[in-house]
Amino acid sequence: MLTSKTFRPEAKYNNNWYIIDAKDQNVGRLATKAATILMGKNLPTYSKDIDCGAGVIVINAESVNFTGKKWDNKIYYKHTGYVGGLKKRTAKEQLERDATQIIMSAVKGMLPKNKLANLQLGRLRVFNTDDHQHQAQAPIKIEL
Repeated sequence: MLTSKTFRPEAKYNNNWYIIDAKDQNVGRLATKAATILMGKNLPTYSKDIDCGAGVIVINAESVNFTGKKWDNKIYYKHTGYVGGLKKRTAKEQLERDATQIIMSAVKGMLPKNKLANLQLGRLRVFNTDDHQHQAQAPIKIEL
């Protein structure tokens, strides 16, 4: 006897890759588009319990934009694991230190909080400049 828990058709992995230029783009809108593609919500075969999304390449991460006073007010937290090891950085400091982490954390926050999130986030590649090493995937350019 087959029940729904023992038999679940697996979706075929979407081999498409998309490239998004982050130059002068708002972080939230960029992350929303990237998360939608990573989850596969732009496809008619979307299912929330099956990983059917595509890969996303984000270039020019160092020239993203925040609205309002978020450059000074938005804070990124990190804990070292030791007592009293909570570290804080503003968005401006994080941009100078590692601009890719701004986009990575924004996209991670928009993905579902389940076991598929790590698989989906693993298909996200973020680069500070125009050049990337994923030309072999023949990425499709997306305009925001």
